[in-house]
Amino acid sequence: MKQQIARLNAISNKSERLIVGLMSGTSMDGLDIALCSVKGAGPSTGVKIIQFETIPFDEKFKLEIRKIFAKEEVKFEQLCVLNPFIATIHAKLINDCLKKWGFETQSIDLIASHGQTVFHAPKRLHRNEKFGNATLQIGDGDHLAVNTGIITISDFRQKHIAAGGEGAPLAVYGDYLIFSEKGEDRIMLNIGGIANFTYLPADLDPTKVFSTDVGTGNTLIDAYIHKFYPGMAYDEDGKIARSGKMNEALLSVLKEHSFFKEAFPKSTGPELFNSNYVDEVLKKVGKKDISPEDLIRTLTRFSADGIVEAIKSCFSKGIKLHVYGSGGGIHNPCMMEDIKSQLPECVFHTTEELGIIPDAKEAVLFAVLANELVAGEESELFGNEEKGTPKVTMGKISLP
Repeated sequence: MKQQIARLNAISNKSERLIVGLMSGTSMDGLDIALCSVKGAGPSTGVKIIQFETIPFDEKFKLEIRKIFAKEEVKFEQLCVLNPFIATIHAKLINDCLKKWGFETQSIDLIASHGQTVFHAPKRLHRNEKFGNATLQIGDGDHLAVNTGIITISDFRQKHIAAGGEGAPLAVYGDYLIFSEKGEDRIMLNIGGIANFTYLPADLDPTKVFSTDVGTGNTLIDAYIHKFYPGMAYDEDGKIARSGKMNEALLSVLKEHSFFKEAFPKSTGPELFNSNYVDEVLKKVGKKDISPEDLIRTLTRFSADGIVEAIKSCFSKGIKLHVYGSGGGIHNPCMMEDIKSQLPECVFHTTEELGIIPDAKEAVLFAVLANELVAGEESELFGNEEKGTPKVTMGKISLP
């Protein structure tokens, strides 16, 4: 143990660290593995992606997770056995990638593991006065550390909640450290299963920085693609959405949910926006026989409108916003056209222009969070309590 603590201390004092960032989102399409070189810490943080790959999950693995994912009632044994099982699978994928990339595990300083979210329960969602905000990610850090031999940082969201946050979105911390740019008002828009953005002001004033979920990204689209088109995981290039017609009545009622009336910042997940919600709305508007193509088209616009209306609500007209996209949703031309056509005053980019592969961004951001935990200075911590961003370092340390 003493030797491992000394090793951690040596890593903390290095000028540059090799960190493997991991992300598996609510879409459960695969594990993003980003090998990053991270220099410095705090405002001087510098990140370079050395290697990146998304390893798709097979259907059997996804089926096991779906047995408990975003469900209010589950078989507890399934939750229990999946916690180490997921970590063991992730560890094998890391080891395989490092071998393919030509890196010895001994050369890697840290693993930064987001884990697999199985339930997100902010108080605004569960509405039980007795309990506070809660979230649960599984894929145990000790199993990752033991099976790779690499010190692992995991379970980032619990400290955020303990300090008064909702456990999401966490992107704001890494966004602020590596993407802020004097003279340019930036929105770092990530469209994963859920869509969220971080605002980075041109004057670099940290009190103006905030991050929020805005609604659905791909989660509803993917759910109905999986239902109507066996063997397909998502609407590739938005082809199915383009072949359908938008149903205005359905769209209008979908947007009536109270979530969209709540103040920013806020968080949500598939626990709220799922097929049950859509099916209830379909019954309400008498559209149970809507074609799959028309439903996918309408859900695509629903996601786009959530993003557009959040941006319009948070920012006054006349401000020139540069929107940097990341996540799977940016590969859906139909959704992106819906967004861009309603925000003509915004300039759209992807994070590729900032040196970060869009699909790798979230994995990279967790590598940055791990770096802050082991190498950051308390005096340089970023936070904005008034806007739901507690001033904390996050993550639990697991030694091999």
